[in-house]
Amino acid sequence: MSTDTAATPPVAKRVPSERTHHGDTIVDEYAWLAAKDDPETIDYLKAENAYTEAATAHLAGLRETLFEETKRRTQETDLSVPTRKGAYWYYTRTVEGQQYGIQCRRAVRDGETAPPSTADGAPLDGEEVLLDGNALAEGHDFFALGTFDVSPDGRWLAYSTDFAGDERFTLRVKDLSTGEVLPDEVPDAFYGSAWSADGSTLFYLTVDEAWRPYRVWRHAIGTPPSDDVVVFQEDDERFWVGVELTRSEKFIVIEAHSKVTSEARVIPASNPTGEPAVIAPRRQGVEYSIEHHGHRFLILHNDGAEDFALAYTSADAPGDWTTLIPHTPGTRLESVDAFSNHVVVSLRKDGLTGLRVIPDGSTDSFDIAFPEPLYSVGLESNPEYDTASVRLHYASFVTPDSVYDYDLTTREMVLRKQKPVLASLGGTAFDSADYEQHRDWAVADDGTRVPISLVCKAGTPKDGSAPCVIYGYGSYEASMDPWFSIPRLSLLDRGVIFAVAHIRGGGELGRRWYEDGKMLAKKNTFTDFVACARHLVKAGWTSTDRLVARGGSAGGLLMGAVANIAPDAFTGVVAQVPFVDALNSILDPSLPLTVTEWEEWGNPLHDPEVYAYMKSYTPYENVAAVEYPAILAVTSLNDTRVLYHEPAKWVARLRATSPASEYLLKTEMGAGHGGPSGRYDAWKEEAFVAAWILDRIKP
Repeated sequence: MSTDTAATPPVAKRVPSERTHHGDTIVDEYAWLAAKDDPETIDYLKAENAYTEAATAHLAGLRETLFEETKRRTQETDLSVPTRKGAYWYYTRTVEGQQYGIQCRRAVRDGETAPPSTADGAPLDGEEVLLDGNALAEGHDFFALGTFDVSPDGRWLAYSTDFAGDERFTLRVKDLSTGEVLPDEVPDAFYGSAWSADGSTLFYLTVDEAWRPYRVWRHAIGTPPSDDVVVFQEDDERFWVGVELTRSEKFIVIEAHSKVTSEARVIPASNPTGEPAVIAPRRQGVEYSIEHHGHRFLILHNDGAEDFALAYTSADAPGDWTTLIPHTPGTRLESVDAFSNHVVVSLRKDGLTGLRVIPDGSTDSFDIAFPEPLYSVGLESNPEYDTASVRLHYASFVTPDSVYDYDLTTREMVLRKQKPVLASLGGTAFDSADYEQHRDWAVADDGTRVPISLVCKAGTPKDGSAPCVIYGYGSYEASMDPWFSIPRLSLLDRGVIFAVAHIRGGGELGRRWYEDGKMLAKKNTFTDFVACARHLVKAGWTSTDRLVARGGSAGGLLMGAVANIAPDAFTGVVAQVPFVDALNSILDPSLPLTVTEWEEWGNPLHDPEVYAYMKSYTPYENVAAVEYPAILAVTSLNDTRVLYHEPAKWVARLRATSPASEYLLKTEMGAGHGGPSGRYDAWKEEAFVAAWILDRIKP
């Protein structure tokens, strides 16, 4: 990789710092980088940014080209498909040149049953702007919208904003009949809210010092927030809390979850001052969620059902559970949505997502069929309870995001909109036939077959000559289902293969796939990924010197781990907001997320076996004097989920321990976990990463 020879990498000072756990000493000479308010820390991060900019200066032209390709292919002025709720169609509009979406609605007209057409991207006649993200973001480097919740009667809008990227929101209420923003203002609110049936009362969440949502508050519209009442407080630090209004608008649901246990309470939406009633007391290891459906609550649960079963209980007097869909090993039931005359279950089987419809609440059911061998499908926002159709989202690696309305009775599926993909710089129009997607399988060290999904230009040879990016995550039972990406087209058109390793720790093959990649089985995640990388080379998809690994957050932990255990397998590694200092973070219960994460990673603070196991794989602790692939680490100063100092410390130790390789650290100084907030800024960030990848693999 060519770099500016005048660029000199910063050298982080080494300050002795030691801690002892279970008789073992952790040496952390870069712990000082955690002092975010120290000017020396900021100066160091700025020096790293300057070095990264100088080292990649030769890619400036390529970055601009990649950005322009994304921009040209995107219909910048556009509308989402309007969703009906009550007397209005709700939608989001974007305008060419503007960074953020505009939240709008338009009244439903007499006889109007289908959503208005949005093909030309023009504003709908008679639209009402509810929130303009561009106006709210004015004067700020970062902007994110958290809660956006319109009251059942359509009068009030609860919304929350974040201008730092730390996901600590300020909650406000807007009177949509007058446009007035009420003085009711709540700082440090979390995602989520729920309205009472009459719109007089708003329920919302706040966090504790460790950024754990633990309190549900009740706020009467028009009263000072100082008069708000705590409705529920979760004191067990393993649990976090959520609140929502059921689709039927009959109940406020308060759910408390840990990683392995859950508990639900309900309040009648018509009686917001009522006491929350428990549906089923929490039992360690039992997860369940509820959905209101007429005279009953539907309960999705794993009590004796590893891949979950669906049951119901009386809404009037919750008690025993009656099975509706029994447990079927290998078919993971993920969520349930109830409508007046139908139930729709979201599931996954054989590594693919699916939707099962139960008409009229009966036991007769059918699965909706989809044509491609690889795809991703799920329900969109469906706020109306009394409906005969549902809105769903469909995409694949080669099919742009598509919105359908599916008639639950006739089983007819109507395409409402497919994401436009315009011609690129050369005037070439997008054609899905120009690309192909494949499913392959690697064999892990223990004999487990691990699926790999791939997309490439049609006719790409399997002779090892094609460059490849292999992406992975492998944590929290999150599945990396096929998704369409306009920026990815720029890589595919240059001959790059994009592969996703569906490694253990994710949820692609059910709950057992997840369990076999967490806690004291976490290393399966890393060895699975390496097995996938080596399989791609052996099968002729690519070669080692043309293979770049990429992952973010917990997938960044994956990147750091595979760089340590198989540095010869890749020519480059991209680690975005990477969780590379996992042991030190999980040892500190004062940090955001730590205690709630103990049921995901284990508790190294109190369990010597977990401590030893985590120390054996956490990337920062296992940096060695070996020849590493080139590494690009991208982070954000205000990230609450993975603190910026983890990759900063990691890069410093890599550079000090194995200085022959190239390590770049890029810190967004005014953003959070998701990186830059504006869409153009996000495209530029992706262009930066893609240019670095292309420079490594030289397609």
